[in-house]
Amino acid sequence: MQRTKLAIIGSGPAGYTAAVYAARANLEPWLYEGFYAGPAGGQLMTTTEVENYPGFPKGITGPELMLLFREQAQRFGTKLFTEDVASVDFSKRPFDIKGSSTSVLADAIIIATGATAKRLEIPGTRDGEFWQKGVTACAICDGAAPIFRNQPLYVIGGGDTAVEEAIFLTRFGSKIYIIHRRDTLRASKIMAERAMKHPKIEILWNSVLEKVEGDTIVRKIHLRDVVKNTVSQREAAGVFFAIGHTPNIGFLNHQLQLDQKGYLFVRPGTTYTSCEGVFAAGDVQDSIYRQAVTAAGSGCMAALDAERWLAEHGGY
Repeated sequence: MQRTKLAIIGSGPAGYTAAVYAARANLEPWLYEGFYAGPAGGQLMTTTEVENYPGFPKGITGPELMLLFREQAQRFGTKLFTEDVASVDFSKRPFDIKGSSTSVLADAIIIATGATAKRLEIPGTRDGEFWQKGVTACAICDGAAPIFRNQPLYVIGGGDTAVEEAIFLTRFGSKIYIIHRRDTLRASKIMAERAMKHPKIEILWNSVLEKVEGDTIVRKIHLRDVVKNTVSQREAAGVFFAIGHTPNIGFLNHQLQLDQKGYLFVRPGTTYTSCEGVFAAGDVQDSIYRQAVTAAGSGCMAALDAERWLAEHGGY
């Protein structure tokens, strides 16, 4: 079986940045980009305009940005494998990684498989419909887009994340509505009070989203009152899912420690996981920021941590 000093599992800003730094340090990393489990390039591959990544004052599409990341990683000698990782054995070193088509023994591993935004199965919100055409799962990433400015916007959820995103959107939308299927919010008391007192936020109690309609972008939603069992139509320019994210860690088979929110645990201020020689970067370990630029930063950290760890443990 082939062997590498460092294997990186996952692409996107975290994985590709880790590869750039590791390759420039002559670690000759293997990078499993993903395929069926998620597109190579991560969540940005489903994003249209990216306007908040430094260095692109006119903006750039998500796929274009990830292609540049990928090319830079390749330039320094990263070996790319566009396939999923089925399993990793962390019980002994070198670690045994089994991909869909290839296998490798790795002295160290960086996990950068990201997280997937939770979405409800609602007509009009799916890929190929109005997803990224007015329907999104990140207000901070997309809320400033021109299509949302001075328009009615709807946030789905009832926890702190939903309230935080609704408050953020008040900077851009004409009116922000929180759609919640119950008659009380799950958010903390202080956050719930902020939402209910905010002049630009209205909470639609006992309500669920049934359908999203539009032309090239979102124009209208269908809302069901679960108590009265009635359906109403409302003008809308944006729908924001705020019901959480799921880190992509199923293939790890519960071998690494998780934090209280179910993300990979890393030692504070580092990318070290609970297993020596294994590091985590990007959204797979970040339940707070979840931005492309922070993911790239943690990818850099993971590569530097892995390089130092390998040097200390005779990895190269």
